[in-house]
Amino acid sequence: MNKQMASDPPPSRWPNGARAAISFTMDNLGEAQDVHKGTWRGPVGTHPSVREQLPRMLALLSQHGVRATYFAEAWSLAVYPDAVAELRRRGHEVAWHGYQHETWSSLSAADEARSFERSFAAAAAAGIDAYEGFRPPGGTVPDAGRTYALLARHGVRYASPLADDDKGRFGVLDGLEGVVVLPFEWRAVDAFYYMDKFAGIRRAHGAPEAVLPPAEFRAFLLAKIDGVVRDNSFMSILFHPFLQTSEEKLALMDEVLARISADPDIWCAPCNQVARWVAEHPDLFPPEKS
Repeated sequence: MNKQMASDPPPSRWPNGARAAISFTMDNLGEAQDVHKGTWRGPVGTHPSVREQLPRMLALLSQHGVRATYFAEAWSLAVYPDAVAELRRRGHEVAWHGYQHETWSSLSAADEARSFERSFAAAAAAGIDAYEGFRPPGGTVPDAGRTYALLARHGVRYASPLADDDKGRFGVLDGLEGVVVLPFEWRAVDAFYYMDKFAGIRRAHGAPEAVLPPAEFRAFLLAKIDGVVRDNSFMSILFHPFLQTSEEKLALMDEVLARISADPDIWCAPCNQVARWVAEHPDLFPPEKS
């Protein structure tokens, strides 16, 4: 084999010859988690992230022609029907993020089943026929076999868990009921940098415990995007609306959207489209042992 052949990249696995698939995602719609914890003090339906930050984020997404996935709590669908309708009108996917952002990894079997029932009833009432995707609040699940069996039973095509354990690897994994796994990693999440309560997670990943500036998030994202293109792989980027509280943070979102939308080597698509592609091309994404 000559040197040129040895250095040739592997064939594309993505539509239109793209070298990577990247999904821009958002989590947490309004005050669902605060209501669940009993810490919400304002009138329900008045969260500033929905009234102030989300419209600016939607404008940036439209400006760059990016369709995103919003993992929203099912409780919030009836509280913010106009926001949900606007998301769907603009072509964004509304996916599932628990009922009220209950910490998924701590749920009993009965509590988990109840959240499925309440959430899917709320989605149906909001005009969402079925959720295609699920991101567990907190990133992990208590029992992968149990959770993925429930997902398959309810017709959910994909899950987007934290990539920190074996069940968080990308693709179709044996033993997970054919549900596609589209993982995220902490360093590709704005909260990793911006939130005080993530100090322990930052420390575990070798970063300073103190809150980090958008410049640190920017450096990681831009380098990671280049790596995903080089590796012919997938990446999920996560911005929480309630954390987009400064012009500097919104400017970073603008820059990231420009990067992932303008590069022909990147297929920028909502998670449900990526999951369908993976499921429909088993020759490109053969099932892996979990």
